[in-house]
Amino acid sequence: MHTTPAIQTPVAGAYRVDTSASTISFATRHVFGLGTVRGTFALRDGQVDVGEPVTSSFARATVSAASVDTGVAARDHAVRSATYLGAEYHPFIDFASTNLERDGERWVLHGGLTVRGVTRPVALELAEVRVAGPRLRVIATTVVDRYEFGVTAMRGMAGRRLRMRIEITATR
Repeated sequence: MHTTPAIQTPVAGAYRVDTSASTISFATRHVFGLGTVRGTFALRDGQVDVGEPVTSSFARATVSAASVDTGVAARDHAVRSATYLGAEYHPFIDFASTNLERDGERWVLHGGLTVRGVTRPVALELAEVRVAGPRLRVIATTVVDRYEFGVTAMRGMAGRRLRMRIEITATR
């Protein structure tokens, strides 16, 4: 991986994600785009395997669908329900990478995101990769279109696209 101030090349090997030091946050529009809803999901498990060459690296993560937290209990309950995530029947949201590529000055991690049993491609743009001894810190962003996963309730009232920010800390 080409080293820039924000992207450092980690040592090849397996890194276990520290779920207590990692966050997944999102923001979306609601009420016909007039307001913003912000929230988080809890990361349940994850691993980053840095390859040699670095473009052969692999990452996977599992999120608890029931962990959605927007700060409004009634909204969180609705998002967990069958109307949206169906957390009772689909308790996990999973990501598994397929490839890492350099696109100009950007690094993009491609993979499959599975929500409600539906898998769609997603591209995570790496905003930052920092290495401190055996620790690896990665910040990535993406936009997820919930309609692609069959989550289409409340068109107009609930945002279609979620801007996601993933902050992962992992240890070799």
